[in-house]
Amino acid sequence: MNQKLINQDIAIVRGAGDLAAGTIQKLIRSGFKVLALEVEKPTCIRRSVSFGEAIFEKEVKVEDIVAVRVNSMKEIQTAWKENKLPVIIDPKGEYIKKIKPQILVDAIIAKKNMGTKIDMADITIALGPGFTAGKDVDIVIETKRGHNLGRLIFEGQAISNTGIPGVIQGYGKDRVIHSEHSGIMKNISKIGDIVEKGQVIAHIDKHEVKASMSGLLRGILRDGIEVPEKFKIADIDPRESEKKNCYTISDKARNIGGGVLEAIMYMKNKGEN
Repeated sequence: MNQKLINQDIAIVRGAGDLAAGTIQKLIRSGFKVLALEVEKPTCIRRSVSFGEAIFEKEVKVEDIVAVRVNSMKEIQTAWKENKLPVIIDPKGEYIKKIKPQILVDAIIAKKNMGTKIDMADITIALGPGFTAGKDVDIVIETKRGHNLGRLIFEGQAISNTGIPGVIQGYGKDRVIHSEHSGIMKNISKIGDIVEKGQVIAHIDKHEVKASMSGLLRGILRDGIEVPEKFKIADIDPRESEKKNCYTISDKARNIGGGVLEAIMYMKNKGEN
């Protein structure tokens, strides 16, 4: 395939974290060739369901999708031929210019636009706040839990980030742990562990990181990652019986992925693409 070739079956997804996983899976299952773009050191909390982990591990599997780290156009094509998801380090989106996909999805979930523009592809979609539909992208997908989760937004923006995670069994902000200091993560506990409130689950340099509540450690940053102060580093689920959920794509990610697929088909059926 020529590097400049416009391919109607190609979708590029910026970001390959746990929320992006639902979109990536739905697109691949629907017949699209997907390329995921990541940063050099992804900071995924729910690493067991993040395709971005391929940057570190070279190959990972999330449910039925195998992702591989690639470094060139040739390796991207090889991954597609092997029915694998290629993941490449490309924070600036250089491969968007090279491949010229029909579809571009911004799934970085940075709560702000990191450089995605409406003219980068025939169909441009963004997840969550930080984008204006009709200006930055064609369609924005609502990512806030609740009645409108997964809704297509054709004008305006998604609901602003509140900084408060969704409530599970009465627990909201206590479910998420943020760093009190900057430094290097050194994990003691791992994803899937049952932890008790006050238990030391990691260190940031010499500082202890304690569990904010008792429950299931659903996500924690990779060991050895450097984190700034006040950075999200871990996620606890009060439902200790839900361990299997640590290793499958979340309901929220699947819902958002459905919204992305709907948005693509909507744009195609309008006859514009």
